[in-house]
Parts: sequence; structure tokens; C-alpha cells
Amino acid sequence: MIYLKKVDIHLEKFPVLDYYPFNLKIFQNTDTITFNNSITMFIGENGTGKSTLLKALAYKCGIHIWQSEFNLRCEKNPHEEDLYKTISVKWENEAVPGSFFGSQIFSHFAKNLEEWAMNDSGMLNYFGGKSLITQSHGQSLMSYFQSRYNIKGLYFLDEPETALSPSSLVELLNLLTKIRKQGHAQFIIATHSPFLMALPDSQIFTFDNTTIQPIKYKDTDYYKLYRNFMNNPEKFIKT
Repeated sequence: MIYLKKVDIHLEKFPVLDYYPFNLKIFQNTDTITFNNSITMFIGENGTGKSTLLKALAYKCGIHIWQSEFNLRCEKNPHEEDLYKTISVKWENEAVPGSFFGSQIFSHFAKNLEEWAMNDSGMLNYFGGKSLITQSHGQSLMSYFQSRYNIKGLYFLDEPETALSPSSLVELLNLLTKIRKQGHAQFIIATHSPFLMALPDSQIFTFDNTTIQPIKYKDTDYYKLYRNFMNNPEKFIKT
């Protein structure tokens, strides 16, 4: 199921061109991204803008992003969170609800859920029936994913592989495959994981060029690096 059809980036609405993220050539040079798959991956090196665009899309789609109370910075970028103001989105039919996942956001959410459950333990039933903070981080993530993504919606995930073991990543791959077959959810995922990129028939966009471009899994630098490393790890280790 595809709910979000495309996003347009409007250069003429950029407030500045010398502050992040508006100073990134990739946003200055990209006009449109079209989603033609229920699962899309954003890939690229750190600082290329993939997570920033992911958050901007969530904001533009009316999806709340849970924020930590402690987000102090010595130097504040006044435009850091403004990309959503310069993009427009097109829905296939009508807007749908959803959620935004990030590892730090999830940790903060899990602690708050524990406090809420002290007054209403039934709240845990929405997230696998167990306390999220008494499980390992990887187990709590999978409990959350399995419960939350059974609901119709548009889901943004920012590097979900951060706290997952390889076996848990395979479990997440199988969960995404199962949900895609059910046809009630759309996912847009920013990731560095070649495990997740390997999801058959998913759409991959790379942020490592001058424009945001589609790319095939086996053409990604991630796939090539992991393949070459596994074939000959000694070549990469300096002694």
C-alpha cells in the first residue's frame, strides 16, 4: 500500500543557502522524489541529509516526533528544523496517521510509558504486554515494532538497526515482509544497514550524489564494502 506518493522540494522557499540543511547541494538540486513502493530506504553517509529529510517528511505529514526534554546545544542553528516548511507532499488518496521512530526517541518514550503504566497497566497491552524497559533494548524494539506496525499507517524509521543484533535485523526484515503482504502500511527508512537494504523489491534512494537518486541494492557502496570485507577481512585491517 502506498499512501505517500511524492515529495517536492521547493528551492525558492529556502530561507538561506549557507545554513544546514539548506546548504546541502543535494536539496538544492533535487526537485521531486516519487514513492512507488510500500517500503523505501534512504541511504547515505552521515551528514548527507537523509535523516533530516525523513524528519521533515514526518512533520509535513502531520506525524508527531517525540522529543527529549534535554536537547541543549552550545551553538543553535536557527534553520535546522525548517526543511519541512520548504517541501510539499502528495497523497495517493487521503492522509493517514503514523509514527516516527528513532533510537533516542524510543528510549525516552519507553521510560514515559513505564510511568504511565504504573497508573494503567493495560497500556502495556498496546506494546506486546510487557514493560519495554525490563526487556533488552533489542527485545523491546521488536515488541514495539510487532505491535505498532500492525496498525494501518505511514511509518518513518531513523536507523532502526542501531540497537539490533544481526538476528534481530533478520527478524525485522521478515516482519516488514509480512506487513507488506498484508498491505496496510507504508515505510520510509533511513539506514546504514545492508541487511535492511536487502529487502526484496524495496525502493532505495542514495543521498551520496549531487541529487537524490534511486539505486539498486548490489550497486550500493554498503553492499560492495560488506561483501569485500567478508571475502577478505585481512585486507581492511591495518596492523
